[in-house]
Amino acid sequence: MSRIVILGAAESGVGAAILAQKKGHEVFVSDGGTIKDSYKAMLDRAGLAWEEGGHSEERILAADEVIKSPGIPDEAPVVRKVAERGIPVISDIEFAARYTSARTVCITGSNGKTTTTSLIWHILDKAGFRVGLAGNIGRSFALQVAEEACDWYVIELSSFQLDHMYDFRADIAVLLNITPDHLDRYGFRMQNYVDSKMRILRNQRPEDSFIYWAQDEYIPVELPRYDVAGRVLPFSDKQVSEAAAYVEGEDLVLPAPFDFRMPLSALSLAGKHNLRNAQAAALATLSAGVPPETVKAGLSDFPGVEHRLEKVCTVDGVHYVNDSKATNVDACYCALDAMTTPVVLILGGKDKGNDYAQILPLVRSRCRALVYLGADNEKLHSVFDGLGLPVADTSSMKDCVEACAALARPGDTVLLSPCCASFDLFRNMEDRGEQFKSLVRSRLY
Repeated sequence: MSRIVILGAAESGVGAAILAQKKGHEVFVSDGGTIKDSYKAMLDRAGLAWEEGGHSEERILAADEVIKSPGIPDEAPVVRKVAERGIPVISDIEFAARYTSARTVCITGSNGKTTTTSLIWHILDKAGFRVGLAGNIGRSFALQVAEEACDWYVIELSSFQLDHMYDFRADIAVLLNITPDHLDRYGFRMQNYVDSKMRILRNQRPEDSFIYWAQDEYIPVELPRYDVAGRVLPFSDKQVSEAAAYVEGEDLVLPAPFDFRMPLSALSLAGKHNLRNAQAAALATLSAGVPPETVKAGLSDFPGVEHRLEKVCTVDGVHYVNDSKATNVDACYCALDAMTTPVVLILGGKDKGNDYAQILPLVRSRCRALVYLGADNEKLHSVFDGLGLPVADTSSMKDCVEACAALARPGDTVLLSPCCASFDLFRNMEDRGEQFKSLVRSRLY
């Protein structure tokens, strides 16, 4: 019986702890912060030992293996000490994969992961597969492996999870794009972040599939450095000889061997970025054996994802859109590019080394006003104030929504698409989005 230590007691950590115990390991869970009551209850019901508010180093350093929450950086003191002892550190995904024979579709990328993951799950579920939704979305992968049997798991993977995956293999790997993000976790070196994303290719076999966006700035350049064993399926904005999916006129086309075609007007999600998400989802699900007509139906009736270009409501003629998942510059670019009305844009939060130059032309042409929402908005002032747009400075969602209502005119869209992480003022991006929706809807009454 090996000794497993779990660092971090949220969704992924608690699930990994329960699976580890079920497989006969000695388990200890340690969280440097406060554990949610719901997770404490799960640990107690399982009879698992846990601590919060600090780390018992002697007990942690006696582990045979450590499963680390993706939110804990490698530079954290306790993680450094584990590494210095030579104790293996893995992700919950790596651990859970040891105990399932189910097939996997794994999705990573700087933007579009959650929408594409949810869309692929939606289509597989529609096709009648027993399918789990896991990773950065849905229930813990490890807990699902412990408690239920699936044919497929659709797993959203962050770069942080990929960093600690070694033997794991994706039957179908999807790499949507690579744009600057989380550079504060990668020494502010883009290549480090790129290398992390490319780990999605690890251990693939000839019968597996690798799906990627052909016009990405980094992926086609990086691919020659890798021995890609699986079938390579690039998707493209235009028809090129190697593309496995592309746009031809007003149709989405996947040529032989898929022989798939459907009108763009039938897609449920709007915007160029969502077209790419649809291409990736179509390639993944057709590769998984879903009939073309089921794929078309799923692409047509997918309802979208919470906190991603989510229409909240219209108040006094002003449309409010929650895009709290836009935690980097490229995601905000996609959101602005999809807007068809003047925009009051909400920016701000914990900056991750952002370069805002990419969105400056769109902000200049599409925005009526800017509202900064953060504990420290100095960088936003230095970048955007020179555009001459009206600006409001806020440090709470209540003040932010009030400022937006004052600046917007009937017919405008107030867009929460912050470019930044949420941890300066909110528990997470979901908390930020929920507060925004609640305060906006309260203006209806």
